[in-house]
Amino acid sequence: MSEPQITLYRLQACPYCERVVRILDELGLAYRSRYVEPMHSDRDVVKRVSGARSVPAIVDRETGVTMSESANIVEYLEATYAEGGA
Repeated sequence: MSEPQITLYRLQACPYCERVVRILDELGLAYRSRYVEPMHSDRDVVKRVSGARSVPAIVDRETGVTMSESANIVEYLEATYAEGGA
């Protein structure tokens, strides 16, 4: 089986991250979770991929999209992958 096209950068017990997990699960999308450092200043891996240290952040290799902020991610996922989406 190939690696999922979506990578989610997240924190343990982060309600914003869980919001994104819920929509990924609802849409039946395969994804890989990458748990990041709790200390904001230590999140260099997230900064390298998204330009910011905030989580959640996703990288969608299928579409080439990288973004952060849970509301933006949910809107993107619904528009891109929900039935009747873009």
